[in-house]
Amino acid sequence: MNLWPMVLAGGTVGAGTALLVREVLLGAQPALAPALERQAPAGLSMPAPVLGREEVWGRWLLARLQRLPGVTIPVTNLALLGQGPGHFVLKKVALAAIGLLCPVLVTIPWIVAGVSLPLYVPAVVGLVVAGLLFLTPDLAVRDAARRAREEFAHAVSAYLDLVALKRAADAGPTQALEKAAQVGRGWPFLLVQGALRRARLEKIPPYQALAELAAEYDLPVLDDVADIMRGSATDGAAVYKALKARTAALNAELLADQAAEANAASEKMAAPGALLAVLVMLLMAFPAVIRMLTV
Repeated sequence: MNLWPMVLAGGTVGAGTALLVREVLLGAQPALAPALERQAPAGLSMPAPVLGREEVWGRWLLARLQRLPGVTIPVTNLALLGQGPGHFVLKKVALAAIGLLCPVLVTIPWIVAGVSLPLYVPAVVGLVVAGLLFLTPDLAVRDAARRAREEFAHAVSAYLDLVALKRAADAGPTQALEKAAQVGRGWPFLLVQGALRRARLEKIPPYQALAELAAEYDLPVLDDVADIMRGSATDGAAVYKALKARTAALNAELLADQAAEANAASEKMAAPGALLAVLVMLLMAFPAVIRMLTV
């Protein structure tokens, strides 16, 4: 029997499974490119970014897939993660193609072994698998964006504390926001630094730049900072109390979310443990049951 079809089919299925596991389990980290682009002065002409080959092909596919109903692109989440829409669409199409080919390749060993299958079986299975794999990047991007927003919320909690300390030291509203943002080196602080630098160059209030940043990337926790700092010109002590109160409330929300996530993870571990216990009981009772049936 020729084993090459079986080897090729197994290798293709294994490669597709590995790609699927990688896309689902390994979330993309937020890129720093959007934050670094904001740091450029507004009056300077920046060169157009050089798009990679995958991004160019993906945008070509996107221009044609947008005509189909039901095809949506999570633009806000992709911008937060620093990913291009073209690369995202190319990934979706590649996974869908793998889903169409896998059932066909899996049936090759059956055909080699002489087992005949109806033609509609691999076709239907291929369409179902292709549809599921086509939706996989959306789920992966949504999960990665959720984790990025959680990380940003933790950074904003520390940022609120720093702004409150600067205001308590009689720093001005703009000075407090800028000096507090310069303390951090993570990507959330880089985003805030870029927004505040743009506000200074464009001569707009810093809280307006923070509100625009929150709307651009769907960061509701940053809206709280902008809302509080709108009233910072009247009474510094009141703003300090408002900042400390919002920090305490945000920390309580983050702790509650972490506790809920831990409880959900614990509940998920209960089912495998119960199944393992049932399997052990069946394994222990199997010899006695066989002996009773054979007597």
